[in-house]
Amino acid sequence: MTEERPIRVLIVDDHAVVRNGLRFFLLAFDRMQPVGEAASGEECLEICPSLQPDVVLMDLMMPGMGGVAAIRELRARCPTVQVIALTSFTDEQTVQAALKAGAISYLLKTVAAEELAQAIEAAHAGRSVLAPEATQALVRSITEQRQPGYDLTVREREVLGLIVDGLSNQEIAARLVIGLSTVKFHVSSILSKLGVTSRAEAVSVALQNQIIVRAGHH
Repeated sequence: MTEERPIRVLIVDDHAVVRNGLRFFLLAFDRMQPVGEAASGEECLEICPSLQPDVVLMDLMMPGMGGVAAIRELRARCPTVQVIALTSFTDEQTVQAALKAGAISYLLKTVAAEELAQAIEAAHAGRSVLAPEATQALVRSITEQRQPGYDLTVREREVLGLIVDGLSNQEIAARLVIGLSTVKFHVSSILSKLGVTSRAEAVSVALQNQIIVRAGHH
């Protein structure tokens, strides 16, 4: 039986220090071979076809197109390449965006060396590894999404409460001491988040789902 060739890994991060650290880390493992580095999503897409990596370690917050767009584009151009998102961010939006774009795994930069090595091997074999924080973020987003209005900000809830009370945009602006254009911005954001097209629908959804409870109605 022929000896398995090492897993070819491409490192994508806009910080040279991080790239160097990851390269030295990979060199410590016989099973892994760093085949190149890129400082941006654009550069990654440029060099990936010629380098033919098996696994890409992708930072998410980079100037230019950024990691999420790079993952999406990379998966479209090089479908056999597996991408591990390696980042410092654990908010639901970032985790979901990276996984939706096609990342097989989501790890934090604080990951232990041995765990990262195992994740690279798992990705190469088509298995997913999620940092516990990423799993928590996904669980949180799923449980919150059951309730319409889960993503309204505190200020948007305040504005929605005043809409429910029948106040006009001008009255809301006066009550909250904010500009009319700010109120309009909040209202359009509320309608969009609730998936409705009118204030009347917003009131209906708010009351049905008890996003806003009218005073005296508990």
